[in-house]
Amino acid sequence: MNEPLAERLRPKHLKDYLSQTHLVGEQGSLSQQLRNGVIPSMIFWGPPGTGKTTLANIIANESGRPFYTLSAISSGVKDVRDVIEKAKQSGGLFTTKNPILFIDEIHRFSKSQQDSLLQAVEKGWVTLIGATTENPSFEVIPALISRCQVYVLNSFSKEDLEALLNRAIQEDDILSTKNIKLKETEALIRLSGGDGRKLLNIFELIVSSFEEDQDIVITNDDVFKKVQNNTVRYDKTGEQHYDIISAFIKSIRGSDPNAAVYWLARMIEGGEDVKFIARRLLILASEDIGNANPTALVIANNSFQAVSTIGYPESRIILSQCAIYLATSPKSNASYQAIGKAQQLVRQTGDLSVPLSIRNAPTKLMKELGYGEDYKYAHSYENNFAPQEFLPDEIKNTRLYEPGNNAREQSQREFLKQRWKDKYGY
Repeated sequence: MNEPLAERLRPKHLKDYLSQTHLVGEQGSLSQQLRNGVIPSMIFWGPPGTGKTTLANIIANESGRPFYTLSAISSGVKDVRDVIEKAKQSGGLFTTKNPILFIDEIHRFSKSQQDSLLQAVEKGWVTLIGATTENPSFEVIPALISRCQVYVLNSFSKEDLEALLNRAIQEDDILSTKNIKLKETEALIRLSGGDGRKLLNIFELIVSSFEEDQDIVITNDDVFKKVQNNTVRYDKTGEQHYDIISAFIKSIRGSDPNAAVYWLARMIEGGEDVKFIARRLLILASEDIGNANPTALVIANNSFQAVSTIGYPESRIILSQCAIYLATSPKSNASYQAIGKAQQLVRQTGDLSVPLSIRNAPTKLMKELGYGEDYKYAHSYENNFAPQEFLPDEIKNTRLYEPGNNAREQSQREFLKQRWKDKYGY
């Protein structure tokens, strides 16, 4: 049985590696480290199909180091310890040629599994290379991440993807024997979503749909028709990860609980990480609901904590409850919009001075300089409010928060109008 096209085309040398020039270009940090022969432990963070596993293999190959690999999905603490013991016995202890231990999807390792790596990394028994699609700041324990360099891999550009297609046609042992013409590439590139592996899987699917001796002319219409008819075939490994989470979030934002639980079921059946789903719900509760229903954030946070403790299969019930609650909540992106406007204002105006009246005055000198002078302590006034200026003079009276059109935020608008009168135009 033939290997998949993506595996057949996997480069073995840095000179053949496409994309990520910020890492592997002439002045890239990884290129320089390979030239110097000093390879630190590192974590590759990036979307699927951006070459994380390939890069780890190339580093091992070009540095002449033993290479061990584990998958966080199927490996336990015992597996980690067994591999570390093998690495120690391979003769690399305390030399620049210590073995490389590659862990795919390291974000799925539990704390105890990650803890089992610490000594090996610290003592130099292995050089760890972890791959993750999740932000390692959230998913990798601080003690481990502090011992690793974190490198970000980006989705492939249009030029990278087109180069990959051309390489497949010209260099693959099977495809190079066929008469293939890429008349149009937009559909292939669009469906790939910047994922090189997904692009090659779709491309192989399209090519295999033609008769053996038939000339192969690939158009956008052909790609869309054939991919829609063979979705399961090219997506059975879960490569629609980002498409489906997008559909899930947009269904909740659009207040459709039926679509929300459908996409949730798709993710659960596909083995999606329970914390990945819960984290997206937590973000949505603030970004898309916010103060229209502040309880949504509480529910989402409690759901995240609950599923982190319980895991599958019971977590599916908690996720369903949370998704339905968020879908049926009133929506507002006012907080999201407000912080965006505020950050843009900061970029435009720079480091404006804090008004003297609201500066901290812990010393006598600061008080003599006027720090905190004329500050009105709100609780000393009627209704716990006293009009005063809290923004820098250059941007005073600037309204950044625009309450949403829902009952709760309209009551906030009335509150602000009563307190600030015409100052902010509420």
